[in-house]
Amino acid sequence: MQSLKILLLGAAIGLAAALPASASSSAWYNSEGGKVRLVTSGKPDDAGRIHGVLDIALKPGWKTYWRDPGDAGVPPQLDVSASTNITDATLSFPAPQRHDDGYGKWAGYNYPVSLPVTFTLAAPNQPAVIDADVFLGICESICIPVQTRLSVDPASDPDNADDAALVKASFTALPAAAKPDFGIKVLPGDHETLVVEASFPGDPQAADFFVAGERDYMFGTPSRSEKDGKLIFTVPILDRPSTTPTDGGLHYTLTSSAGAVEGLLPFP
Repeated sequence: MQSLKILLLGAAIGLAAALPASASSSAWYNSEGGKVRLVTSGKPDDAGRIHGVLDIALKPGWKTYWRDPGDAGVPPQLDVSASTNITDATLSFPAPQRHDDGYGKWAGYNYPVSLPVTFTLAAPNQPAVIDADVFLGICESICIPVQTRLSVDPASDPDNADDAALVKASFTALPAAAKPDFGIKVLPGDHETLVVEASFPGDPQAADFFVAGERDYMFGTPSRSEKDGKLIFTVPILDRPSTTPTDGGLHYTLTSSAGAVEGLLPFP
């Protein structure tokens, strides 16, 4: 929410609460609108990855954001460059909801949420320590930047059942991969619009389409229309890179009354 006053917490930002870490999780970091921690499943899988979650316990009336918060807010960010034997951390996102709180339109969560994280190890058979610099927005009528370092030794309690259950449940709750009868098809647009046709089960009124502005793209709120019995989403392209990328794509999530799917769109 660009029109919101950003409240900086001064010395409080970045100072984790003096709570002991337990199991294969970090200490909680407390902020005015809630608290944040990292939880892992402890043991790496056969591919040399440790699964975890960024656990965000929001207080009632507070919110946080999807990978693209719309025209407001701060998307969650995780930097693990200070870690030992960790080369990368990839955040995944549950299906968001669209909100308009009078200050701006945004995509995200107004309830406690656990964002799955996949940590990649440089050497799978060697010990790893996660030192993650976290930055995200937790907002009510003001937006408080949460900026802190969360540290975890995944091997400290690798068989902790509660941690493993939380991580498993969070990954299970992610949107499924898009498929022909539940997904989108890109239609011809122009330099200023992205147009997609949506296929999905359930009530058309409950369907929504979210596309993440990445690689210097910025998108507005989609508008809905119907063509030949199909639901069409037209998304304003508010900004774009000077050169269209040729690798990868844009993350999208399509929600319906029957669930949610996600995938990658070619760059418009």
